[in-house]
Amino acid sequence: MEVLKPLSDFFKAIENDYRISITHIGIYVALLQFRAGKGFGNPIQAYRYEIMDLAKIASPKTYYKCMRELNEYGYIIYKSTRKRNQGSTIFFVDQ
Repeated sequence: MEVLKPLSDFFKAIENDYRISITHIGIYVALLQFRAGKGFGNPIQAYRYEIMDLAKIASPKTYYKCMRELNEYGYIIYKSTRKRNQGSTIFFVDQ
């Protein structure tokens, strides 16, 4: 199914990546769910609290750490804005 392709591609990409934890996976899946709710656009604009709620993450520190690492590892491109009235921009990278 085409809707599941990004998730399937992500799991193939992380299969041998020891750096990826369950928290990274939770955030990535939450990002995909958020993206689906916004019409599958690329990039998406999201506020931290929106993704944290979906991923069931309580700590902003954990969220920022995992988002930064997903960016560094090449799974997403994350352009953070710490402005309260503007969401961060998140690009999905083809795996």
